[in-house]
Amino acid sequence: MAETFLELDKRLVNFIKAQKIFFVATAPDDLKNEYVNLSPKGYDTLMVLDNKTVVYADYPGSGNETATHLRQNGSLTMMFASFDKMPMILRLYGRGEAVALDSSLGEELKEKMRDKISPYVRQLILLHIEKVKTSCGYGVPLYQYAGDRENLIDWCKKASITGKIKKYMGFLWKGL
Repeated sequence: MAETFLELDKRLVNFIKAQKIFFVATAPDDLKNEYVNLSPKGYDTLMVLDNKTVVYADYPGSGNETATHLRQNGSLTMMFASFDKMPMILRLYGRGEAVALDSSLGEELKEKMRDKISPYVRQLILLHIEKVKTSCGYGVPLYQYAGDRENLIDWCKKASITGKIKKYMGFLWKGL
């Protein structure tokens, strides 16, 4: 049922591209006083760069634990789960990094990602894959995709008009 790989193959890349949601997990250095962060990610923000590297455009939201944890220890797990008739769970384990949009790497990645980047993206999250693991996903319920929520984009639009988004995004990067 479970299989382990060192990198993505075409079948796994196609599986990733077919998913409408993925999950990102990071952990702080201090697990005694802090918590593991697990975040769902939507929109068409993810790109497979090669069989060992993926990147996604990260929107502002409820803090910036992912980037904070990556700066502490670099450990990142991404999970994709099929909610349609062909069950499977795919986990990508590796070293992650938060990439500033205005850095040279950020500029290079934005060029590759083009239509996946909106004016409201706060940073890019890059994962250098060390291990890939699949499992059956038989216990995952069936769900039908109904569309993307516009709430986040609407919030970003309103926040950009008031200047709140620049203050918010600057605050997030300042502390890192």
